[in-house]
Amino acid sequence: MHVLRLIEERGLQGRVRMQLADCRELQVEQAFDKIAPVGMFEHVGRAQMLRYFETVSRLLRPGGLVLNHRITAGGMDNAQLGAGMGDFIEQYIFPGGELLQLSTVLRDMARAGLEMVDTENLRPHYVRTLWAGSDGLEARLPAAREVLVAQGGVEQGGKVLRAYRLHLAGSALGFERGWMALHQRLAIKPDGDTARCLMPGAQSSYPFTRDYMYADPGNLLR
Repeated sequence: MHVLRLIEERGLQGRVRMQLADCRELQVEQAFDKIAPVGMFEHVGRAQMLRYFETVSRLLRPGGLVLNHRITAGGMDNAQLGAGMGDFIEQYIFPGGELLQLSTVLRDMARAGLEMVDTENLRPHYVRTLWAGSDGLEARLPAAREVLVAQGGVEQGGKVLRAYRLHLAGSALGFERGWMALHQRLAIKPDGDTARCLMPGAQSSYPFTRDYMYADPGNLLR
């Protein structure tokens, strides 16, 4: 397996462990201090969301932190993106994915006993990234077509190229217009300890200020 080879090449044996498993069935001897699911929550869906957060809570020690990173829906009530874009992504790009509005996610997170302490919206970053990807692909269409045709033949290679041209440009537009966003939510599993001398009531090790993020806060004003 590629990841296992990288672990060995970089001398990380004993420090890093790769395990392919359904998180709902994962059993650990000791709860984690921190959990960071990235790029998988879109697969969870509305029906399994509460169970997902309950599983995260079970695997996290009291006072631990969880960073949940996911694409979110901009609309409150729409089940998917409009203008056929949702159907296109479901069929050709991301089968089984489901986008939920942030408020829906926060509700089930709270029901599972996790307290949201910080949220960051990376939507503008995704706009720039996706347009850059789209422009890069459009600038090298012959080379991209050559690679895809070599992998899957003329017909299949052409279909894949058309799908990803639409996906990159359509997704860039979706993030640009606010139809989609990407939120990182940092939550804690409160440990009930309200007697910390330095951070009374924090119930976790989450710091009271954001100084840890900026070595020189003055840079923000330059």
